Amino acid sequence: MKKKIKALLLLGLVFLGGCGQTSAPSVSSAGTDSQSIDLFAMDTAMTLTAYGDHAGEALEAAKSEIERLDALFSISSESGDIYALNRDHTVALQEDTRALLSRALEVSASTGGIFDCTIEPVMQAWGFTTQDYRVPAPAELSTLLAHVDYTQVQLDGSTAAIPNDVQVDLGGIAKGYTSDRMMQIFSENGVTSGIISLGGNVQALGLKPDGSRWRVAVQDPENSEENFAVIEIEDEAVITSGGYQRYFEEDGATYHHIIDPRTGYPADSGVISSTIISHDGTLADGLSTSLFIMGVDDALDYWRAHSDEFDAILMDENGTVYVTDGIADRCSLLEDRKMQVVH
Repeated sequence: MKKKIKALLLLGLVFLGGCGQTSAPSVSSAGTDSQSIDLFAMDTAMTLTAYGDHAGEALEAAKSEIERLDALFSISSESGDIYALNRDHTVALQEDTRALLSRALEVSASTGGIFDCTIEPVMQAWGFTTQDYRVPAPAELSTLLAHVDYTQVQLDGSTAAIPNDVQVDLGGIAKGYTSDRMMQIFSENGVTSGIISLGGNVQALGLKPDGSRWRVAVQDPENSEENFAVIEIEDEAVITSGGYQRYFEEDGATYHHIIDPRTGYPADSGVISSTIISHDGTLADGLSTSLFIMGVDDALDYWRAHSDEFDAILMDENGTVYVTDGIADRCSLLEDRKMQVVH
């Protein structure tokens, strides 16, 4: 099984590539007046890099915050809000959980339920939560889908409530929220230039110290050893979803982890890579999977209705790359691909 993507920072270019695990946090130099820290949290490898005199303090504060948010948001953390919500069905949330759940419900409503934070029972049935992979029977999926409905999640102030037969998992958007928080922490600690990769969720603060934009390379979904595009960013997040990140094979068929909540099966939309570029990391995280599920036509229609919030790069199963015009002048294709600029 391929694991979730991560970003490798090298000579100012960020590559979205294969992911490994780190056993313990470490800090190292990443260039002139910079420091980096590597850690493993939220089930993924992370790299944080900050520049300037206050880089060390910023990285330590960021590491502590990641660990706090991980415990708060994790569906398996007994001290966290989401674990308590799924157990008790009505809880008073801490502010970060309330804010994240609110954003998740906003993205769910905006996408017409394509993003749904109550999909967890279906993910469990496929084994993507436990790694005990199997293909559920149609009748089982039909039963589970009856309980997948984000509108059943009630949020009143800081109090969240769900029916007994509904489960919430914010994993599909939590890293985006966390990367936004890292940018805030960097700024609060006097850092004006930095970049982070939370298991493939890349987000940059400002420009590189030399005044140029950060460059992010997007992995080719058909060849894990290659990249197919480079994007230049400033104060933006770049988040990619693809079926090649987590999957299993059974009886000659391949099943990936991006589940369409309308069917209960892995999305089969014709999109094989979906990259979102936005100043809002939380939004980018939720939309990267949503546009993957939508398919090219619906995804681009959604972008046209929300073009002030994000840009996108989509690759379809024929290898055609669709680039929205807000990012087209900052996107370069590295391979012999057909590129269509979308207006």
